[in-house]
Amino acid sequence: MTEVTYYTQEGLDKLKEEVHYLTTTGRQLISKAIAEARDKGDLSENAEYDAAKEAQGLHEAKISKLKTTLASARLIDESKLDLTKVLALSIVKIKNLKNGATMSYQLVAETEADLKTGKISVKSPIAQGLLGKSVGDRTEIEVPAGKIEFEILEITR
Repeated sequence: MTEVTYYTQEGLDKLKEEVHYLTTTGRQLISKAIAEARDKGDLSENAEYDAAKEAQGLHEAKISKLKTTLASARLIDESKLDLTKVLALSIVKIKNLKNGATMSYQLVAETEADLKTGKISVKSPIAQGLLGKSVGDRTEIEVPAGKIEFEILEITR
């Protein structure tokens, strides 16, 4: 059974675009590479042909994986998010109680995670430690650097 993954509209659109690109342009490029390698002669000793066929297999596996992800993807209606507790797609402002630093993260699906833009996977240790908590709650989260205590300052969408 595949795991249901929740997406923003933007994330779901990107996933659909990637599947479309891989099934159209991507397949055409792979087919062209195979045809060019085949034209170079004896296939039994043609490393370029073997590499192109292997690339085709990896390409098709990626398409299959993305289609499975897309089939189990669910769009979250951001207007109906409960802002009293941390959920997927919540934007959470937290304070590191050890050093006083504050940061904001949006909890998103793994494929949408991008730390540079403040989007972390709901499966990350920090997100797991925040899920279900409310403003004012304190939580100790195990991160690679050790345990850090955070306070939830604000939850928005």
